[in-house]
Amino acid sequence: MLTRRCFLKWSALLGSSAFVLPPLEALCDPDAPPGAAPPFPLSSQDPAVHIIRTGCPSHNCGGRCLLRLTVREGKIIRVETDDRPSDTLADPQLRACIRGRAYRKRQDHPDRLRFPLKRTGARGEGKFERITWDAALSLMAGELRRVKEAYGNPSLYIPYGTGSYSQTNGRQTAQRLLNLFGGSLGSYNNYSWACQAAATATVFGTNVTGNQRQDWVKAKFILMWGWNPSEMRDGTNTEFFLRRARDNGARIVCIDPRMTLSAAALADEWVPIRPGTDTAMMSAMAWVMMKENLVDAAFIKTHCTGFDETLMPEGAAGAESYTDYILGRRDGIPKSPDWAEPITGIPGGTIARLAREYATLKPGVLYQGYGMQRRAYGEQVVRAGCVLAAITGNVGLPGSWAGGLALQAPDGGPAWTVFPIGPNPVKTSIPAFLWTEAVIRGKEMGPEEGVRGADRLDHNIKLIYAVASNILANQHADLNRTAEILRDPRRVEFIAVQDNFLTPSARFADLVLPACTQFETWGVSDGWKYGEEIFLHPPVVEPLSETKSDFRICAEIAERLGFGPAYTEGRDERGWVEWSLDRFRESRFPNLPKLDEFKKSNAGAHVKPVFSPAVALADFRRDPDKHPLPTPSGKIEIFSPALAALGKPETIPAVPKYIQEWESPFGPEAKTYPLQAFGHHTLSRVHSTMENIDWLEEAFPQRLFINPIDAEARSLRNADSVRVFNARGETILPCRVTPLIRPGVVAIPQGAWWTPDENGTDRAGSINVLTSSRWTPMAFGNAQHTIMVEVKKA
Repeated sequence: MLTRRCFLKWSALLGSSAFVLPPLEALCDPDAPPGAAPPFPLSSQDPAVHIIRTGCPSHNCGGRCLLRLTVREGKIIRVETDDRPSDTLADPQLRACIRGRAYRKRQDHPDRLRFPLKRTGARGEGKFERITWDAALSLMAGELRRVKEAYGNPSLYIPYGTGSYSQTNGRQTAQRLLNLFGGSLGSYNNYSWACQAAATATVFGTNVTGNQRQDWVKAKFILMWGWNPSEMRDGTNTEFFLRRARDNGARIVCIDPRMTLSAAALADEWVPIRPGTDTAMMSAMAWVMMKENLVDAAFIKTHCTGFDETLMPEGAAGAESYTDYILGRRDGIPKSPDWAEPITGIPGGTIARLAREYATLKPGVLYQGYGMQRRAYGEQVVRAGCVLAAITGNVGLPGSWAGGLALQAPDGGPAWTVFPIGPNPVKTSIPAFLWTEAVIRGKEMGPEEGVRGADRLDHNIKLIYAVASNILANQHADLNRTAEILRDPRRVEFIAVQDNFLTPSARFADLVLPACTQFETWGVSDGWKYGEEIFLHPPVVEPLSETKSDFRICAEIAERLGFGPAYTEGRDERGWVEWSLDRFRESRFPNLPKLDEFKKSNAGAHVKPVFSPAVALADFRRDPDKHPLPTPSGKIEIFSPALAALGKPETIPAVPKYIQEWESPFGPEAKTYPLQAFGHHTLSRVHSTMENIDWLEEAFPQRLFINPIDAEARSLRNADSVRVFNARGETILPCRVTPLIRPGVVAIPQGAWWTPDENGTDRAGSINVLTSSRWTPMAFGNAQHTIMVEVKKA
């Protein structure tokens, strides 16, 4: 059994560029030396043993890594990682984290689905009977036809899900199916970075605002603002590049409510900010820069609009500029560090010092994590960070970073999915987070709630087909409300879930279809947001029992619906991988080998080294007239005319502003629920995937993190079982009393599988029984980190 002691022994070595982890099984002995052999014999001369290099199953962890699998007699017996002798900046190892190295525990898990299931009890009870594939496929095809005939294609819906991106496994296979069937209600944005994507574009007109990461070594100052790559990855080997930057002299500061593994391992300083107040701190930093003449006035004058009254865009004369807001000329409140200190909980002197450092230690990187924009008014913090980069001139230069979503220059980086879903004949779409609203009152929804392509939806959602997704009853907000919606068959008349396990979402399904894992079929994937690599996923072992790939399941449904040949185009999974490799070769990887050559090489990954890292917006920086941005003005829009035109200055201001959240320690709700809570990523799982892996659960147990000050006020001791509750729900889990989280804040790792008892109280530490289904005002994104709770001993 892998113990916490074993894991911690080796985790300190994870950041070493030269260290290659021993086999995970060797870690079971806490006294074993590095490189120790596993506790079972293994001979490389054994003809039954095969070494296969492949991509780590792409579950949206934030990375794409290389695995080295040892397979004997059709079973994976060892998982290692990239063993290429490379620690160069241009092509570092694609090293897997503890989750990837523990993957055989998921692959061989006894609870994996093996055959189709049909519901026999009430939705959510988890009562099913085994049925044949023929019965399952006929039921699925029949329900699709019935609901289409009764309500039309816009009543069909495929929810957001990120369980797989290997082309032949994943929700894209279902999207192709329904598009060929006449379409379904579409969705846009996602649960990860809805505000980041929408808000970045209002400043720069593009989301391609990030340099290739090899460029970070040229930075002199790096602000990791709400960013935790050591636990959520955010690009394979991101930690490697940050360590190289630090080795090269960069000063790194981490701003986060808790001391994350990233803060501990990568940063020179940890600044424990109060959640939801980041825009206030950014505004105070801008005040210091203005007052001390630390802004890049020349860059602002030639490349920006809206900074002050002399640079307002056409038609906005007399409107409030950014300088007006920061200096308090309209509201009488200068956004100084003294103003920000009681809001953020950060001493004013610290705010002023960080402002000076970022403005003078140039070039600098302000990297914005995604958690702080999954909050009420999450658009504001994104825009505020972009503006700080702009007014300091940290745009378009080596070692700088324009900020926001920061897709990789020069072309936006990895594609994730090239499998062709085809055009959706239904042109109406909703924000991904608002699917529950479309179930209960879809026909009432219009553009004011993010509906695109129509003034109103034609029908409520009546059929849900969830593939590689645990959104329905785990990752969505306000789970008690969501469960009540799903339980009623008069609302959603049919629910099908296609997955590897009977997840909390699958327990609400009328039909459960068992998908094989990515080790059991052909697949191919590219990097995650950053990177220049392609991973081949050949079949490593046979599919378990009656499981099939998502592609094969959809192909067989298509056959029953009468368009099987149009769906497959004569290709099986291997054929679509070959087709996908051709698409990657045509776009970004001209030297990518053909499939047979790729497989024969057993390299697992094709890497394009980066010797001259691309710098985002470099052409614009060099000549803004010749290379304007795709904004209305062609410049960086600190003041957004498009946002001003919405006429909602209190919630969607034209310049970035701090707005107190709708659940806040400064609001009346704090009298009853005085603690802020949020759900962070954890190394024990990828969102909710790998929740049931005992190795990972033991290394990173599910628990509430609480500061000693708050624990003492509640007579709590370390490891006590606690109730965490608000008006929406309650969860019970152990607590971890630690000074590594700021007072007034508690944290629960997100993704735990919702497990309600007979009274409806969750017993697994599922943060989403506490979260709100209220969405952000401009991007219509999720605000699931804006939560107020109380904690008491259970």
